[in-house]
Amino acid sequence: MMKGAQIVIECLIEQGVEVLFGYPGGTIIDIFDELYKAKDRITHILTSHEQGASHAADGYARASGKVGVVLATSGPGATNLVTGIANAYMDSIPMVAITGNVPLALLGRDSFQEVDITGITMPITKHNFMVKDIKDLAPIMREAFYIAASGRPGPVLVDIPKNIQQELCEYKKTKPKIIVSPTFDKTQEGLKKAIEIIKNSNKPLAYVGGGVVMSKAEKELLAFCESQDIPMASSMMALGCVPYTHPLHMGMIGMHGRAGVAKALFECDTIIAIGARFSDRVATNRLLFGKGKNIIHIDIDAAELDKNVKTTAAIEGDAKAVLTHLTTALKPKPRKDWAKNCANLKAAYPFKKISDPLCPRNVLECMRKLSTDSQIVATDVGQHQMWTAQSYGFSKPGTFVTSGGLGAMGFGLGAAIGACFASKKPVYLVTGDGSFHMNLHEMATAVRYKLPIKVILLNNKALGMVRQWQTLFYDRHHAGTILDDLPTNFGKLADAFGAKYAKITKNQDIEKTLKPLLSSKDTCIIECEVQPEGIVLPMVPAGKSSDEIIIEYK
Repeated sequence: MMKGAQIVIECLIEQGVEVLFGYPGGTIIDIFDELYKAKDRITHILTSHEQGASHAADGYARASGKVGVVLATSGPGATNLVTGIANAYMDSIPMVAITGNVPLALLGRDSFQEVDITGITMPITKHNFMVKDIKDLAPIMREAFYIAASGRPGPVLVDIPKNIQQELCEYKKTKPKIIVSPTFDKTQEGLKKAIEIIKNSNKPLAYVGGGVVMSKAEKELLAFCESQDIPMASSMMALGCVPYTHPLHMGMIGMHGRAGVAKALFECDTIIAIGARFSDRVATNRLLFGKGKNIIHIDIDAAELDKNVKTTAAIEGDAKAVLTHLTTALKPKPRKDWAKNCANLKAAYPFKKISDPLCPRNVLECMRKLSTDSQIVATDVGQHQMWTAQSYGFSKPGTFVTSGGLGAMGFGLGAAIGACFASKKPVYLVTGDGSFHMNLHEMATAVRYKLPIKVILLNNKALGMVRQWQTLFYDRHHAGTILDDLPTNFGKLADAFGAKYAKITKNQDIEKTLKPLLSSKDTCIIECEVQPEGIVLPMVPAGKSSDEIIIEYK
């Protein structure tokens, strides 16, 4: 017989959880008590804020491939998780969020710190549970992990009232439910149609999404594209699944993707989307995207098929399984002229550097030069995120930890903490002054646990991406985006937290400043003073077609 709180901890250990992130409180105190007793078997990481904990669990999942776990109390503790849960939901990240709640007898009475967290999170979880019977606790915990990790991954929330944590129930250890390798229906009409389309296509282009990373289908993707001579373009979530130097890889697709990719989209005759969802940041104008071309869509989630863009052939299935089948079903077909044309398009439109005393691209390129292919780089959201996606040169899956679908400023530091615990290696965080201000209190967490996180702070004294939109489309009405009057001294801030600090103001100083700090074991803030006028290009304006891409701005 065990208390419910102890059953929770035993279930976590049973599911292979080694590290979880969280913050204590009154309705979760029984679980924290059991965590204390089991501290030799499972590690709790105390963050400065529940949002930081949820982003840390997300970053841990992305870097490890395991389910991330976050723990919070009821009321404000639970609601502080919401942004992190939504972020994991949008990017299909496996996470289990465990919240305490008031005793069942106090529910619905506006009790102290009572919140209907299952109602709040219903639209942003793959599934959620409230445990109302102690006998259901262990089965629900096990099911939560299975749901989070199987199929299209996502977050699951388990809300546990305080009385359930304190009641006694028999516990029997069980092995985790095995997640069977996904299969798919090989007789579906879309598959047959897709094979015929690819056979007859002279200029196909693969649009690679994050589903390829989730499926661990990198080898299968390369085998398929190489056998058919099909050039590839990656969504931001797929960066790293194909080495950026691969001759068939054209780079990033979408609003801030390569101009060469935008040109190839208009010249191709077939678009093969693999584990992607045609979001507005890629399709920009979904009614015009791929108009007049064959569109093949491969996705494990049937709900995504024909949701944003009407396809010619839709295939429901796991990317790894479908790509393996296609490679076997199709005879190799050389398309050397098309592949060469795409390579020429990539070369014809290089990313242009900003002629400032300090160019952000130079900082990122130097970071890449000083790192290995397996280096994990996290980002927040904004211009710095796009410059990183464009210029860093990712070559391995799981090395780019960023908020894609939700675009959550403040994501980066918590995610870097989680990724650091997962990899047990230094993690680079590229952030902006706006994003960093949102959750900079997590520097205390990084320093407390002696994490070698290197914060590369591109400080342009502005909310750069919104300022860019105001410059381009709102007659330079820079409302609420100028931060040059903020009094934050990042050197003193680093000192207050106990982190190392350095500042870079010109290109000539980048390598000599970065090299010793990136190789150190310290938590560091490296402030890079860049100009607010810098604009991320190329850019396809929202709602426009990729043929309206902006390549230059004067």
